Amino acid sequence: MKKGKLLIFSAPSGSGKTTLLNYVMSQIPEMAFSVSATTRPPRGEEVNGKEYYFLTMDDFKQRVANGEFLEWEEVYPGRCYGTLLSVVEQMQLDGKHVAFDVDVCGAVNIKKHYGDQALSVFIQAPSIEVLRERLINRQTDSMEEIEKRVAKAAWETEFAQGKFDRTIINDDLETAKREILEVVQAFLEA
Repeated sequence: MKKGKLLIFSAPSGSGKTTLLNYVMSQIPEMAFSVSATTRPPRGEEVNGKEYYFLTMDDFKQRVANGEFLEWEEVYPGRCYGTLLSVVEQMQLDGKHVAFDVDVCGAVNIKKHYGDQALSVFIQAPSIEVLRERLINRQTDSMEEIEKRVAKAAWETEFAQGKFDRTIINDDLETAKREILEVVQAFLEA
């Protein structure tokens, strides 16, 4: 069986990345989601192994030392995120296209590892102010956390320039859905 391709989605919090990724996955049944590991606590009704693999910092560090991560980053102080290599390899062997939802550094590292076998897409809000409004409207974070995310978003957007195969501005959700599906389908068919 042919190995699946890799689709890397990255964006600042509040850009609509998860919404767009879920849409693409609903349209392409051969796609599987790479669940990331994190040291942050679950939010709301998040389930271990579904949204993330929730690990203690000690467990995370041990897995890093064992070489179990394809990529990992300390995205915020004390908050690590990473992609378990064994999970990705198994999905590929099963013939699935693997979709990643990772920070910009992780996206660049995955793309570097897989080259042309991977497509990297950066999702961007139309402006920092729109991003701030979206984060406030989500009602999942404190204002202090929102301001940290907004500051990081400015850095991520600058960092992403020239490092991703495609950038999609999520100004109008329906337009962004059409654009991202066209980009992904063209990559999978190539």
